[in-house]
Amino acid sequence: MSLSVFEWLGYLKAVPDALLRRKGHRAAGPPAVLKPWGSYTVLEEGPRHKVKRLTVFAGRRLSLQQHSRRKEYWVVLEGVARVTCGDRVFDLQPNESTIIPKESAHRLENPGTVPLQVIEIQQGDYFGEDDIVRLDDDYGRTATRPLKASA
Repeated sequence: MSLSVFEWLGYLKAVPDALLRRKGHRAAGPPAVLKPWGSYTVLEEGPRHKVKRLTVFAGRRLSLQQHSRRKEYWVVLEGVARVTCGDRVFDLQPNESTIIPKESAHRLENPGTVPLQVIEIQQGDYFGEDDIVRLDDDYGRTATRPLKASA
């Protein structure tokens, strides 16, 4: 079954409510990957997509970065997200979303006092962490070289 991005976004917005209705039942899932800004968990992966749940600690932000092989869709579940995409900086509230085009400089930030929860849907032909060009990083991580898009 093939779902459009907008069908995925609608589905993912309903997931937290369905989990809360389970009243404490928690399914064992994949482990979280810890980062200086918070963590992420891969929820779904296929040859042309990857879905992650991001948790960004209060007052923290990800690198200003770009990807040459994928675009991203962000849906805010909890908290307020401050998004940088190109020259624009804007805030997203819960149940709001945005699209990050391939090769756009972008950053996700939590300006609030509670953890930010975001679903990230990546679409492209490669999803490795080495498809990150860091333009600015609060944690001293070095820039990586861009990968060439496959023909």
